[in-house]
Amino acid sequence: MKIFIAPGKGVGTTELGAFDAALNDSGIANFNLIRLSSVIPPETEVVEVDSIPSIDGIWGDRLYVVQAHYETSLPNEEAWAGVGWVIDETGKGLFVEHEGTSEEFVRESITQTLNDLMKTRGIDFGEIHMIVEGIICHDKPVAAMVTAVYKAEAW
Repeated sequence: MKIFIAPGKGVGTTELGAFDAALNDSGIANFNLIRLSSVIPPETEVVEVDSIPSIDGIWGDRLYVVQAHYETSLPNEEAWAGVGWVIDETGKGLFVEHEGTSEEFVRESITQTLNDLMKTRGIDFGEIHMIVEGIICHDKPVAAMVTAVYKAEAW
């Protein structure tokens, strides 16, 4: 299996509008998202992309994802979101997602959480990977997100 992971950001007249613009920026605006916990199945490849490639599905299908997103409408506040992962040679691993108002906070939270998850399981998956996205609110609401897409499924 391939899991594609991409950042997205958006601006809107409301925070929800900004979130939708970020979904569109990521390439997943026309699906119903189903958030998963953070386990990567064996024999998986995580592929970093700028935008999720064409998904085998149609308008309104279910889309299974691990996602971090953060919205704000406060002028000069930053919105940051990130997804981090570890994966071993068999292709199994773990995702974590964090959000906040600074890049440093999100990156540090991802690192600490992945270390916690590996410690809990007694497994060292090796190198920590992450994608982090951010945007500053000027005069309109903004949203930042990172999404790992597993697959689409019809109803």
